[in-house]
Amino acid sequence: VQLQASGGGLVEPGGSLRLSCVASGSILNSYAIGWFRRTPEKEREVLSCISTSDGSTYFADSVKGRFTISRDNVKNTLYLQMNSLKPEDTAVYLCAATPVSNGGHDYYSVPSSFDYWGQGTLVTVSS
Repeated sequence: VQLQASGGGLVEPGGSLRLSCVASGSILNSYAIGWFRRTPEKEREVLSCISTSDGSTYFADSVKGRFTISRDNVKNTLYLQMNSLKPEDTAVYLCAATPVSNGGHDYYSVPSSFDYWGQGTLVTVSS
């Protein structure tokens, strides 16, 4: 399983950005896949995850209402739409996958539940 995140860059506070994560094969049909971010203060923070068993989505409180997760199974791509960005959203954003497709919120809220990780993309929110 290979994952590659892209779409990061510099954006002003209040702005928007959409990240993409291209996955190898057709894992989006059977794996749960999520977005995380890494800062000097937090090694890995779970942001959002989408489960393939029923399409359920999970969001961390810090991004709920501002970030949206979606997937395109044909393109094998996961997206993270980020709106109303704040300086504290500055981080390296990563995507990760787990073959456990029905883990539930508690399971997906733990980064170590995810087995496959892609290289990150840097998002900088600054004026």
